[in-house]
Amino acid sequence: MRVLVVEDEQLLADAVATGLRREAMAVDVVYDGAAALERVELNDYDVVVLDRDLPLVHGDDVCRRVVQLGLPTRVLMLTASGDVSDRVEGLELGADDYLPKPFAFTELIARVRALGRRTTAPLPPVLERAGIRLDPNRREVFRGEEQIQLAPKEFAVLEVLMRSEGTVVSAEQLLEKAWDENTDPFTNVVRVTVMTLRRKLGEPAVIMTVPGSGYRI
Repeated sequence: MRVLVVEDEQLLADAVATGLRREAMAVDVVYDGAAALERVELNDYDVVVLDRDLPLVHGDDVCRRVVQLGLPTRVLMLTASGDVSDRVEGLELGADDYLPKPFAFTELIARVRALGRRTTAPLPPVLERAGIRLDPNRREVFRGEEQIQLAPKEFAVLEVLMRSEGTVVSAEQLLEKAWDENTDPFTNVVRVTVMTLRRKLGEPAVIMTVPGSGYRI
């Protein structure tokens, strides 16, 4: 899942981004509304965590732009105000969910995951394919009865491949879904991560390379 965090309080923005990355999400961070508009028009995000009171361009205008573009991106709006009227106004702008500050990080994670599920076709809560069972909420992976410990990026890559349901996923698509925008597009990080993932998942191999196209399970 790829997430954009838009928050002008830099310490809070960076803390939220760090926590989401620990949940195997690819996260970009910006600190004002103008930068947010640039990102949503450039990149494909599953969820935007959007502070309402932003400098340069107000969060309301960012939300309106996401709606105008017809993007499948879901918007979780944050605000320091917990008034019901503010929540209603935010939802009427096109936000998909609303979370007043201060918030529990566990609740933020749950809401981001729930919104992320709405951007894709409905799938079972636990993904199963080729003898692999992946639980996105518990962040657990099993092959048969054996639990497999994966690093966050390995988990993210495996989740993208399993959600593709047998279709080929290119290295570029994996970069987009599992890494943030600061990753060098010419890096071999995808190939190295897939190699490590194959080793951890064991034999027989379940991740197949499609020459010139990408990978599939």
